Amino acid sequence: MKKTNILLITSDQQHWNTIGAFNPELSTPNLDRLVKEGTTYTRAYCPNPTCTPTRASIITGKYPSQHGAWTLGTKLSENEHTVGEDFIKANYRTALIGKAHFQPLASTEEYTSLEAYPVLQNLDFWKNYKEEFYGFEHVELARNHTNEAHVGQHYALWMEEKGCKNWKDYFLPPTGNMDKGIQHKWPIPEEFHYDTWIAERTNAMLEQYKNNNENFFLWASFFDPHPDYLVPEPWDTMYDPDELTIPQMVEGEHDKNPPHFRLTQDKNPEISSYLSSGKALHGVHSHLHDREKLKKDIAIYYGMVSLMDKYIGKILDKLDELGLKENTLVVFTTDHGHFYGHHGLIAKGPFLYEDMIKIPFIVRQPGKVVANKMSEALQSLVDLAPSFLNAANLKVPREMTGVDQSKVWYGEVEGARDHIICEHHHDPTTVHLKTYVDKRYKITVYYNQTYGELFDLEADPEELNNLWDAPEHRELKMELLLKYIWAELGKEPMWMPRIAHA
Repeated sequence: MKKTNILLITSDQQHWNTIGAFNPELSTPNLDRLVKEGTTYTRAYCPNPTCTPTRASIITGKYPSQHGAWTLGTKLSENEHTVGEDFIKANYRTALIGKAHFQPLASTEEYTSLEAYPVLQNLDFWKNYKEEFYGFEHVELARNHTNEAHVGQHYALWMEEKGCKNWKDYFLPPTGNMDKGIQHKWPIPEEFHYDTWIAERTNAMLEQYKNNNENFFLWASFFDPHPDYLVPEPWDTMYDPDELTIPQMVEGEHDKNPPHFRLTQDKNPEISSYLSSGKALHGVHSHLHDREKLKKDIAIYYGMVSLMDKYIGKILDKLDELGLKENTLVVFTTDHGHFYGHHGLIAKGPFLYEDMIKIPFIVRQPGKVVANKMSEALQSLVDLAPSFLNAANLKVPREMTGVDQSKVWYGEVEGARDHIICEHHHDPTTVHLKTYVDKRYKITVYYNQTYGELFDLEADPEELNNLWDAPEHRELKMELLLKYIWAELGKEPMWMPRIAHA
């Protein structure tokens, strides 16, 4: 029997409702193809609403509070066991093409980072880099979103190899002080866009594996639609801003919420209570925005999704061409969600609404995964590592605390989870919160605070009525708090089995 290959395709900061099959305002024919050929999970969640913690959870099968890369600006230790190591031991080839973000943009003597300056832009270093990187035998990396100055690594090498000698002209200088001078249209030609690079290099790896008759665990990691809102033509004019639904806050919806929610709706919020070492907490600032500008931003955000969809299609086409489709488990998802006006919020922050923590999630493998199916079975990105290993009939390390979802994906059981936990611990001395979600309810607790959030997702799917302080829901709150504590106890890693009784 042939072994199962694993192809993980991810976007970056993609709202769950940005797939054309479910939102007619977007065009995503290739993601729609996955929807028709696979199972879409409508209750999938990230374990953290930021990049590094969640991406580290994907490859370790552990929560951010367990693997140590607990927020942006931290580093996943090279000593952490990763799923790629298990696939290598099983004679699989492993590769990551695109965004890693397992390490920070800064490097210190104690905590070195290959994703930091100056090595980030040392192209000679990356040209000769052959080391294993967190369980990936082969990596081709980049770090920039759109025109950020962080451009470098393998993406810059590829642009030079493709004859784009002036590639630096399409990106901000390292100082970051240049007036961007760009209103939504990124002048980089599509042939040099990182979507093109990711698809081309992913397909090259697929061809290599096919030619060598090798099994693989391959991650194609796209950067869009993470802001800034920039996309090359003609994608910048694909959507008419005046024809799009523009999310917005409902008057008074933050009245019952914790204080930092209300601060976001002030022009000059007083955030002294949320300051640490002179730095504001990520996301606790004014989120007030110009509605007309937001309409244009959303049009570009959708254009970024549609451009990415085109190149996801090229990867899916290559699987077909190489005869790998039936034997490859494909999972499409993102690392976390995105606010573009929802609840009056922009981008991200310590606001764990469904818009931020619920994610698109599609699984496909012809003949094994039910086609054209919608499922409400709870999924978490922390489950990917153990589920991939089980799908390949490989042993799952005991330290992985994610849940095996392979039997759910293959239709053998209805569900594997009864709850989700999402952690957000952005700064040691400011807002530190965790959210527990079950089939109907959602409760959020804050470290050393008596306020919190409680939403009935069935009766209040827009999360407008916080029931935390409602006297008539006191018993429900106590029940959910107890279930949350049980869930925390239940996700402790069991490093080894008990082999003696004394």
